[in-house]
Amino acid sequence: MKEILLINVTGEDKPGVTSMIAEELSKYDANILDIGQALIHDRLSLGLLAEFSDSHKTSDALKDLLFKIDAMGFSVKFTPVSKADYEHWVSGKNKSRFSITVLARRISAEHIAGVTKIIASHKLNVDKIERLSGRVPVDEDTANAKASVEFLVSGAEEDICAHEEIRQEFFELAMRLDADIAFQDDNLFRRTRRLVCFDMDSTLIEAEVIDELAIAAGVGDQVIAITESAMRGEIDFSESFAQRLALLEGLDESVLAGIAGSLKLTEGCEKLIETLKLYGFKTAILSGGFNYFGRYLQEKLGFDYVYANELDIVDGKVTGKVKGTIVDGEQKAKLLSEIAKKEGIELEQVVAVGDGANDLPMLSKAGLGIAFRAKPLVKERAEHAISTLGLDGILYLMGYRDREI
Repeated sequence: MKEILLINVTGEDKPGVTSMIAEELSKYDANILDIGQALIHDRLSLGLLAEFSDSHKTSDALKDLLFKIDAMGFSVKFTPVSKADYEHWVSGKNKSRFSITVLARRISAEHIAGVTKIIASHKLNVDKIERLSGRVPVDEDTANAKASVEFLVSGAEEDICAHEEIRQEFFELAMRLDADIAFQDDNLFRRTRRLVCFDMDSTLIEAEVIDELAIAAGVGDQVIAITESAMRGEIDFSESFAQRLALLEGLDESVLAGIAGSLKLTEGCEKLIETLKLYGFKTAILSGGFNYFGRYLQEKLGFDYVYANELDIVDGKVTGKVKGTIVDGEQKAKLLSEIAKKEGIELEQVVAVGDGANDLPMLSKAGLGIAFRAKPLVKERAEHAISTLGLDGILYLMGYRDREI
C-alpha cells in the first residue's frame, strides 16, 4: 500500500543536505510530490512530500534518514499525509492566486501583523513569503533605507470578495502605517510586462516645469496655484494648462536650457530606467509638460518615446500657446494604447506611472497603474500607489528582487 510522508528538516545551513536526503530517498524508489526550501539568516528549512510504494520501504527509509540527518546536526520531523488530504491539496491548483507586496523604509512587525490579519479575514492562504529587498544594515539611516516583502496567497473563488474591498482595506492600512501595499492578481501578465509609460513632471523629475518657467517669468505664484488645483482634479487639465501657458507669454527662449540643466531626477529614477533597459523594456514619457524637457530626459536616460506639448516660440519668445494637440489625460491614455499596439504589446503588459488627476486615464488603461507620490484623490482612485520609496520601488511591484536590479 502506498504511503505519503511529509519530511521537514531544519538546522544551520551547510552544503549537501538536500543531496543526501534525495539520495537516501532514491534508494527506496520514493517519488517527490512537492519540495520547498527557505534560508533565513543561515538557518535552513527544507520540506519534501515523498510517496513510497509500500509501508516496509517507508519504515526503512525513516530509520536511515533519521540517522543520517541527525549525524549532520539537523532536526527532522516526519508527518504521515493521508490520501484524502493529499487529494484535497491537489484540488487547490485551481484556486485564485494573488501577490501582496509591502513597501516601506523599514518593515515592522506591525506591518506584517496588519497585512496577515487582512489575508486571514478573507480566508486567503499564504503560500509563500519572500523578502524582495536586500538585507538592511541595522544602523542604516531610515531616510535612505528601503524594504519590501512579497506574500503569495491563494483562495477558493467563493472565499474571495470583490478585489476592490480587499484593496481598500490594504489602502487604509498602508495610510495608517506609512507604507505602500499592492494587491495584484498573480497571473502571467504580471511577470511579462514589456512597456512602462511615465508622466514627467513630479514623477520622473521633482519639479513641475511649467512652475519653474513661471517663476522665471515673474508669475510663479499665479501659475503654481493653478497647477496645484489642476493636480487635485479641481480644474480641467486643458483649461488650467491654457491659463498657465498664457501667463508665460514673452518669456525668453534662453531660459529653457537653464531650467533643463537644473532639473533634479526623482529618487530611484536612474536605477529604474537602467534596469528596465537592461531587461529589454520599452519606455515612454507621456507628459502634459513640454517636449523640450522630455527630449532632454530622453537624451539623458534613453527613453524610446516622448510625447509632450510643443511650446510655440516666435523670434526667441514664448507666445503663450502650444503647437498641435494638447497632451491631456485622454490623450495620454490614447498614446499609451497606440505605443502598445505599435510594439505588439498587450495592454495587460503595460505599466503606467503618474502623480496627477490627468494621469488617471492612462493608469486605468494599463495592466499595472501606479500613482507615484500622488495627491490623495489620485492615490485613492488608482489601483496601486507608491509614496514611501523612490521610483525604483516600482520594480518590487513587478516582482523583481534587489539582486536582479
